Amino acid sequence: MDFSIPATTTELLRRVRRFLDEHLFPVEAELLALGFPAALPRLAALRAEVRAAGLWLPQMPATLGGLGLSLQEHGLVSEQLGQSPLGHYLFNCQAPDAGNMEILHKFGTPAQQQRFLAPLLAGEIRSCFSMTEPDSPGSNPTQLACQAVRDGDDYVINGRKWFTSGADGSAFAIVMAITAPEAEPHRRASMLLVPTDTPGFRVVRNIPIFGHAGADYDSHAEIAYEDCRVPAANLLGPAHAGFAIAQERLGPGRIHHCMRWLGICERALALLCRRAVARQLGPGEALADKQIVQVWAAESRAHIDAARLMVLRTAWLIDQQGFAAAREEVSLIKFHVAAVLAEVLERAIQVHGALGLTDDTVLAWFYTRERGARIYDGPDEVHKMVVARRIFHRYSKAGAP
Repeated sequence: MDFSIPATTTELLRRVRRFLDEHLFPVEAELLALGFPAALPRLAALRAEVRAAGLWLPQMPATLGGLGLSLQEHGLVSEQLGQSPLGHYLFNCQAPDAGNMEILHKFGTPAQQQRFLAPLLAGEIRSCFSMTEPDSPGSNPTQLACQAVRDGDDYVINGRKWFTSGADGSAFAIVMAITAPEAEPHRRASMLLVPTDTPGFRVVRNIPIFGHAGADYDSHAEIAYEDCRVPAANLLGPAHAGFAIAQERLGPGRIHHCMRWLGICERALALLCRRAVARQLGPGEALADKQIVQVWAAESRAHIDAARLMVLRTAWLIDQQGFAAAREEVSLIKFHVAAVLAEVLERAIQVHGALGLTDDTVLAWFYTRERGARIYDGPDEVHKMVVARRIFHRYSKAGAP
């Protein structure tokens, strides 16, 4: 296999890193302390600088104003951006908007693309993806309870959703709701575009995560759909194809997540090493001299590098053969990289001691926001069972040795 990175991609990564070093990292702590609502004007100015630098929308085709990167190339960019909690937002490739852009581009009608996709691409609005429910298992989306009933030229939506990330301040939601309750499990749901100013769309609350409810993009909302009526023209893609469309988000989405997590790992490891070298325990004795800290640094380096190779190979496989050919690999990277992320963050916080628990470094931000990595997009345990079934199936077909 050829592990080299094309010269054009290497230069792009240099430009991305230069922008982060010169424009974002110097003000990151101040912006995070302000919170998203208060920081929005300054974030908008930084986004304008990203556009001016020709780095906008790395995940989208050039015909839509993006960089037209392959999934593998965007993965490398995503790793760089992941080193800051604000990186993806500044480049307009943040979840859930990036996934919503992709399915609107692929399944949206011209009218839907003009109304919803164009301002999203321009960074003029944000969106949210409304699927998870408080009373239904997130690991089994065939058990959704939220329903959208056809009523003449409209759909009327009733149900409850939660962990609708970034709903606070979003212009519209893409909601997955049951439209054919008697159909087979994977043909029951549809996706509908719901402007958030529609009567019957109600943000119940921003759910506190480790004591922080957050606001605007940095939030996860509970949503009530109460006789929420939208035109049938707001159906995204074919009726009852919600699960198939959701799969279109999952493959690329998990690559984006995993590479972002590796960016966080790189930032955390760098902070760990700087702290270990600088922290003096006594005359001529640094924290880095302790064997356990040396083991943590070495193992973290190995685990990050191995995880990156897994993710880039999976991205390459999707680029070459499509998502269906990489289903097992996508599950593998999801639970493996999430575990590496948890391990490296835990070690970095421990090396910082009490400082690691404070907001004086970015570690606490990452820890509280990213513990969900082992839960959302399918719990680790589900992905492990899926992979194990596939492994055992291959052996059962092969027969005894």
